[in-house]
Amino acid sequence: MSAATIEPAVLDTEVVASTRGLTKRFGSVTALEDVTLDLRENTIYGLLGRNGAGKTTLMQVMTGQAFQTAGEVRVFGHTPHENTEVLRGISFIKESQAYPADYKVKHVLTAARHLLRDWDEDFARELLRDFDLPTNRKVKKLSRGMISALGVTIGLASRAPLTFFDEPYLGLDAVARQLFYDRLLADYAEHPRTIVLSTHLIDEVADLLEHVLLIDKGRLVVDAPADDLRDTAMTISGPTADVDSFLGGRPQLRRESLGNQARVMLRTEDRADDIAHAKSLGLLVEPVSLQQLIVETTNLRGKDQ
Repeated sequence: MSAATIEPAVLDTEVVASTRGLTKRFGSVTALEDVTLDLRENTIYGLLGRNGAGKTTLMQVMTGQAFQTAGEVRVFGHTPHENTEVLRGISFIKESQAYPADYKVKHVLTAARHLLRDWDEDFARELLRDFDLPTNRKVKKLSRGMISALGVTIGLASRAPLTFFDEPYLGLDAVARQLFYDRLLADYAEHPRTIVLSTHLIDEVADLLEHVLLIDKGRLVVDAPADDLRDTAMTISGPTADVDSFLGGRPQLRRESLGNQARVMLRTEDRADDIAHAKSLGLLVEPVSLQQLIVETTNLRGKDQ
């Protein structure tokens, strides 16, 4: 099978959406290059990467809002472009979500009810109360935080089998963001679906994520379960001589030194063995947060290129 071919969905019912060799160019600028991935049912994904890495472009192509330059995309086994039945099963909520100028909050809910196949009106009303959103107020009169709350309300109440959140929660304060995370996790437990969270607030969402996709300069560089990814790195600290003895020339993701003490983040292929070895030398072993790992992975790629 060639890299650009997608097997029919009936051969793998767990795959909700797929790309094969997906490339998107804007003139001379390549936004996505040869991206191949599968989004599986009932999984929360973190779509991570720097600004301009290609995350939004990927979501636009997968939701039928932009055409690819090369490669293929399938959602529910079909192309999403100009496909009403496919699009009714997709919810795509953006940070800069635009609404008609004369729309009130209640009009947004009405439109969502007609456009989204799995829309839950009762849940939407419940979320509006949680976020203290007035249904009769015009959207253009809402604060940035209220617009963000409206966006996440639509995304959650859609209960779409494939839901994308492109950082719509940036306008929410810390309390409202935590409310969003809590409601997302609780509703996901009751109504599992595929959710993709594109975010820079990695530490905040780390406990929600089951799978990580990292885009860097248009390429997919990490595609792994979150727990497996965390197990690929560790931090050791202690006297510099003991740290260097442990390393034995191994590559380091990050190193900090203070006096005769050193703290090093490194990759590990046999975590249990490395932990035992480090502790035998009297070194302190600490886990690496998902955010630390993503930042250092991206920085390392920047140095290598």
